[in-house]
Amino acid sequence: MRNLDEHTITQAVLTRNANADDARLREIMTSLVQHLHAFARETKLTEPEWEKGIEFLTAVGQICSPTRQEFILLSDTLGLSTLVTAQNHKKPDGCTEATVFGPFHVQNAPQYDLGTDISDGLPGVPWYVRGSIKDIDGNPVPHAVIEVWQADDAGFYDVQKPEVGQETYQGRAVLQADSEGLYHFKTIVPECYPIPHDGPVGKMLQALDRHPWRPAHLHFMIISPNHERLVTHVFREHGEYLDSDAVFGVRSSLIADWVEHQPGVDPYGEKVETPYFTLDFDFVLNPVTR
Repeated sequence: MRNLDEHTITQAVLTRNANADDARLREIMTSLVQHLHAFARETKLTEPEWEKGIEFLTAVGQICSPTRQEFILLSDTLGLSTLVTAQNHKKPDGCTEATVFGPFHVQNAPQYDLGTDISDGLPGVPWYVRGSIKDIDGNPVPHAVIEVWQADDAGFYDVQKPEVGQETYQGRAVLQADSEGLYHFKTIVPECYPIPHDGPVGKMLQALDRHPWRPAHLHFMIISPNHERLVTHVFREHGEYLDSDAVFGVRSSLIADWVEHQPGVDPYGEKVETPYFTLDFDFVLNPVTR
């Protein structure tokens, strides 16, 4: 193929890709090329703008590390993560809604027994979280694996703190519901926080006059045989940024009352001399369709 121009280059690329053995890859790449070329034509993309885009994507890749996924931040802030989540997790009424995964999940989080304080020494207001895991018919889902992770009371995750070693985890855990599908644990109340904005995604948000803040929330990932994996958050009712979440992740059904209590006896029967909070939240899993 020679002498290609702006009118013929798209079909030339599609023809070159047409022999891919993987039909799904061929479908995705065909659509990607068509939309990418259409974008360049529609915007009349200039060479300096193209170069700026390449520099931006290069910077996104360069800042990534085992504890920072800038490409997920980019996907989140462009709404792509929410779009993909929404179209892949359409559930029957009554099932708990999914939301974005976020960039702060890590593999091999510590496993704890129910009732453990997963904050592992973090300072903050005590928070007692409990609830149930059920199926769409209201039956308990026994022994579901529940992974939780959260920010601290200053809005930072453990992986964002250089003083915390790579093998030290705070505010994250893997738990297992009991035989009746019940779960409970202790932690601290997390605060709202800005997503990492010292890199290229942060510069993009600044250029677009957008803030980087997320409302306060607790991450959950729940896995059980014969049910869809659930990745979701529980947000704080009346919290800041619920209507302007930087990553478009808020669902009304995932907003819950984090109830404040005065000093007294906590849910485990222990005396506490400071105020504390509780959260009761029940999850309903969607069955796997076969």
